[in-house]
Amino acid sequence: MHVPDGFINAPVSAVAGVVAAGAVAVSLKGARRELDEKTAPLAGLVAAFIFAVQMLNFPVAAGTSGHLLGGALAAILVGPYTGILCVSVVLLMQGILFADGGLTALGVNILDMGIVTTVVAYALFRGLVGLLPRTRRSMTAASFVAALVSVPAAACAFTLMYWIGGTTDIPIGKVFTAMVGVHVLIGIGEAAITALTVGAVIAVRPDLVHGARGLTAPLKLRIDGELVDAPAREPVAAAPAARSNRGLWATGLVTALVLAGFVSFYASANPDGLEKVAADQGIDKKAEEHAAKDSPLADYGVKDISDARISGGLAGVIGVGATLVVGSGAFYVVTRRRRADSSASGSGTTRSDEKV
Repeated sequence: MHVPDGFINAPVSAVAGVVAAGAVAVSLKGARRELDEKTAPLAGLVAAFIFAVQMLNFPVAAGTSGHLLGGALAAILVGPYTGILCVSVVLLMQGILFADGGLTALGVNILDMGIVTTVVAYALFRGLVGLLPRTRRSMTAASFVAALVSVPAAACAFTLMYWIGGTTDIPIGKVFTAMVGVHVLIGIGEAAITALTVGAVIAVRPDLVHGARGLTAPLKLRIDGELVDAPAREPVAAAPAARSNRGLWATGLVTALVLAGFVSFYASANPDGLEKVAADQGIDKKAEEHAAKDSPLADYGVKDISDARISGGLAGVIGVGATLVVGSGAFYVVTRRRRADSSASGSGTTRSDEKV
């Protein structure tokens, strides 16, 4: 659903850019509450994983393909604020390095694919887990539903922006019907990927899943016919958790590299949902050439490498590495700022106590 330059006019693109920039600024502040030294490296990995999976277009219907948007997955794994940052990093890397998604439309894409999907998915996820039994299965099911709904929600958001600032005169009813119809089907794929990933991580390290925090119901014991809370378990030692964290990070990185570097070659070559609708409805009549069309990695291939498999695989590996480095660097800065704020708060408390 990467919106190219020329689909949305300059004023609406500019407003979307301002809204997106404001949301990213708020998310940078909110991420300080979601991230710590244990989860920050995983946030960078989540961004790299989303980049990799977005290369795996899957067929949906009538010559159309879809791919993961990732907002739901990121929000559930690392939190809504950090999730917005993860998807924003992915979109930035795709726009600059791979000429995927217009640069003047970057704000539109962040608003549509990053903010709308993350906010809708996480709000629905939290609502569902509050109603369902607090089990791994219920959280996996909630992630499925949240991801499924987030994709047509993004399609609705694009339709709204197109209605306000579309560069071609197409009946908005046709655009809405086509966009929502195809993206409901794409949402099923998004939901399956999200649920499988969330379920797998919860199975091995539920403490690292932001959406699963505080959701484990206390163990009950029946004493004299009454159910009472069991004594709290002793905390797990820090050293084994740290080792397990590194193992999960390494497994996730290898998986992302394999998906982007090898499996992506077998992805569907059909146009994605937005591309198909744009071609069928005439939305793309005023599409503009991408400013980064001469990038050595444009269109997810390495320039001057003739073998398509090697070119695409190497581009995918470079993309995963670049996204991991940029994302991890950003989240490291966020956690350092959190530590600085905590230190300043502690120093202020000490000075206040000394005055007393």
